[in-house]
Amino acid sequence: MRPRDIASYTFLAFAWGLSFVLLLHVVAAFGWIGAVTFRSLIAGGLLFGVARLTRRRLAFHAGWLPLAVVGATTVAGQLIGLSYATPRIGTAMAAIFVAAIPLFSMIIAQIWGLERITPVRTLGLALGTIGIIMLVGFPAVPVTSAFLIGCLAMIGSTFSAAFGSNYASRHLAGTGPWEVTIGSFIAGGIIAFPLLWFVPVPTTPQPIDYLYLVALATLMSALTYVLYFGLVKSIGATAAISVEFAVTVVAVLVGALILDEPLTPLQLLGGGVIILGCGLVLGILRLPKAAC
Repeated sequence: MRPRDIASYTFLAFAWGLSFVLLLHVVAAFGWIGAVTFRSLIAGGLLFGVARLTRRRLAFHAGWLPLAVVGATTVAGQLIGLSYATPRIGTAMAAIFVAAIPLFSMIIAQIWGLERITPVRTLGLALGTIGIIMLVGFPAVPVTSAFLIGCLAMIGSTFSAAFGSNYASRHLAGTGPWEVTIGSFIAGGIIAFPLLWFVPVPTTPQPIDYLYLVALATLMSALTYVLYFGLVKSIGATAAISVEFAVTVVAVLVGALILDEPLTPLQLLGGGVIILGCGLVLGILRLPKAAC
């Protein structure tokens, strides 16, 4: 990767890892649908406004449909699952689920013919599946229906993120990261907005809650997704999405050290197995040739 890509990669790891703390505050104040809707519309609207003020030329020649698909998956689908699940299963555990995104990305890329599966990658997929089972099967909290639904929501969230990234790599390769981010966030916000009828804002937010929301939308959505879609265009979807490994490490440390969230040794081991599996899938880790 170029130095610019490394800088973007590092910033994404810390910004998204720390975003879980803000996410909990925003979800508590605005609800899990409100958090996604307002976060998305603010992020997309802000970037559009900045582009107009700086006279940045925007070219949405790809049309509305690809942007709507990315908005429905990478934005609405991923963030709805994440916002619903995190308060129910904890920041650290949600973050470990996030590490499974590259596994789904590789499967989708294989189905679409974007990448070739190998025995090593098959082993990585198997290890990732085992890690997820360890993560869900041996929690430090009681296994309630809310906990299980939260886990399912996180699986849906991770799949949505992987699908949207591969779709963007395939159908929006000629579209700039600003256009992809603006279009997908506005589309994601519009898609999530009607769900406020079923999941309304639970309380009257306080001024500090609006500050958290704006910070989440600007620093950890608008800016980060411009960088992320730039990485997808520069180094490819699967390589870019491997940043979730680093995000997981940061978020688990935040959950354990700042939020005092419990994790069992088997869950931590499961997270390690997931990361090992993803490392094999992405080619970051390699087996000795004799073992292949």
